[in-house]
Amino acid sequence: MGTELFEILRKNKEKVLQLWLQAQQTETEFSNNFNTADELRAQSAEFVDLLLSTIDESNIQDFSPPGLESLTDYISSLTISRARQGFSPRETATYIFTLKDALLQVLSEQAGTDPMQLYKASMQLSKFVDNIGILSFETFITGREDVISQQSDEMAELSTPVIRVWNGILAMPIIGTLDSARTQVVMENLLQGIVDTGSSIAILDISGVPAVDSLVAQHLIKTVNATRLMGAECIISGIRPEIAQTVVHLGIDLSQMITKATLESALKFAFNSLQLEVRRIQKDKAN
Repeated sequence: MGTELFEILRKNKEKVLQLWLQAQQTETEFSNNFNTADELRAQSAEFVDLLLSTIDESNIQDFSPPGLESLTDYISSLTISRARQGFSPRETATYIFTLKDALLQVLSEQAGTDPMQLYKASMQLSKFVDNIGILSFETFITGREDVISQQSDEMAELSTPVIRVWNGILAMPIIGTLDSARTQVVMENLLQGIVDTGSSIAILDISGVPAVDSLVAQHLIKTVNATRLMGAECIISGIRPEIAQTVVHLGIDLSQMITKATLESALKFAFNSLQLEVRRIQKDKAN
């Protein structure tokens, strides 16, 4: 691809941008991810400027020279940003490959009448943009994985809240399956809650746990032991009949743990342990 062909693309930068924007606007799902058309144009113009100022004879056939860092860094940053904004893989691919169509169209219109030169230039340019697409796809996958991991951590935090139900009493309702990773979150949150509030009793309510097997039981035992090491007593509430039967059939020893059928029973036990009494006050009926 000769130097004059690069100059052709640079001189027709506005036309490349215009064709690219038109191609993007045909993808309604894609274009709707931007708040305004000005944002889309500004981002696309920055991309075109950087691409056409970077590409030359030394890197058109090799996508790894040192001179491409600014372009590859920009593509990676842009792709991760789009992944976090909720763009789909199709939208990301469309963004890159509609640019290739615009570049090839301008090149074919302005490159002259030598078909062999146009063919070679088109192949080189197409391969270069394809490499950008590959980089974008790889970065997109990494970005989405980071987003999913962050969201999973946030959901784990939300699904294991530590509630201060009384002075000296904490409660943590657990909903869903307990695995090793989630048990670690439960333990960390509970122990931190004990430290922050100075509570001496913690209630783990497993009413929302669908099933208890030997692995879940081991996780609960570890949590109870860790709580005791912090100087607090741990009560397991929400022991339904089917869970009790499963624990007995599996031969799991929970005799060292305080267990209650309901959260109400666990609270009553906690109040008695702290020598607290809750009574109903009945108002006198008016005559």
